[in-house]
Amino acid sequence: MKIGFIGCGNMGSALARATLKSGVCELFVSDASAEKAGAFASEYGASVSTNEKIARECDFIFLAVKPNVFPAVIEPLRDSFKANCGSVIVTMAAGLSLARLGELLADNAHPVIRIMPNTPAAIGYGMILWCKNDYVSSERVGDFETLLSGAGKLDMIAESLIDAASAVSGCGPAFVYMFIEALADGAVECGLPRDKAMAYAAETLIGAAEMVKQSGKHPGLLKDEVCSPGGSTIEGVRALEEGAFRATASRAVKEAYEKTKKLGK
Repeated sequence: MKIGFIGCGNMGSALARATLKSGVCELFVSDASAEKAGAFASEYGASVSTNEKIARECDFIFLAVKPNVFPAVIEPLRDSFKANCGSVIVTMAAGLSLARLGELLADNAHPVIRIMPNTPAAIGYGMILWCKNDYVSSERVGDFETLLSGAGKLDMIAESLIDAASAVSGCGPAFVYMFIEALADGAVECGLPRDKAMAYAAETLIGAAEMVKQSGKHPGLLKDEVCSPGGSTIEGVRALEEGAFRATASRAVKEAYEKTKKLGK
């Protein structure tokens, strides 16, 4: 298969590398920065191309461009997409619905998959949410899943829920990084060396996440199991509650969701 990426930013390049792991594709890349596209192609064995050539010749076309520039990138390619009617367009622009993409393409019958990945896809631990329109065949869905299998977990979800889900999985890594940094800062304040504080905080989050996944227990119950009566942990939990930790984390997801909805308009 010929796979094309229009855009070689952080997310585009991460997913492009994942497709190479599949071993079933020939990769073509383009970017507004010719230097960026050339550097990626040189490092990973891809071919530098143009937006028009990718749109006209590739089997899967990943549009890894920001929502604010999406119309300017897509509209000049309408004829190329129409000439390549058997291709599948994969969009990852936040808030941009399948219907809106159909309007920009002036073609509501073109096969389109909408994805919302996250940055851990760069190391194969991503969470990739996706939905599709009615013109994507089951065979093409299989190809799509094979191409991105090296990026992490894929989960098909109703488009009506994808923005809310992305506010957790797509934006969530930034919130988690802040929590890791905050835990490490607290440990440094207590006298722990910075490198050990960061390592311990990160490993603690990995372990706690696996406990949630593997035990099937509610996080609140797992929290209670750590909190001995009159102990150190419950004292720390009280400090988090005084700082409205849970309410603030919930609001962060809600604010991210609301912003995503605005980006799609």
